[in-house]
Amino acid sequence: QEQLVESGGGLVQPGGSLKLSCAASGNIFSINDMRWYRQAPGKQRELVATITSGGITDYADAVKGRFTISRDNAKNTEYLQMNSLKPEDTAVYYCNAEVRTRTNLLWTNDYWGQGTQVTVSS
Repeated sequence: QEQLVESGGGLVQPGGSLKLSCAASGNIFSINDMRWYRQAPGKQRELVATITSGGITDYADAVKGRFTISRDNAKNTEYLQMNSLKPEDTAVYYCNAEVRTRTNLLWTNDYWGQGTQVTVSS
């Protein structure tokens, strides 16, 4: 019954900002890494940003200095703040979380959000 629910996508002009949210729910014991991916038309899905349970972050070169990943462990939520958006950022964005549930404490599973469209266009 675990799931990730995304929100915050939409249409913005170049240079604008957008903040995505991804809330995990279910019988969660802990969450390890949380990530954001994106997939543009005709392209492979790419990893955009990662944040560990301890708050260590990593970013794809294409978004460094413009995007910020964060998390709120009390809310089981991850965020992606996107600034200085470019048309090439247009894609479906997917959140991802490595989750350990109380239904099975012995291993983790990756869960995915439903995807949210981000369109950057004038």
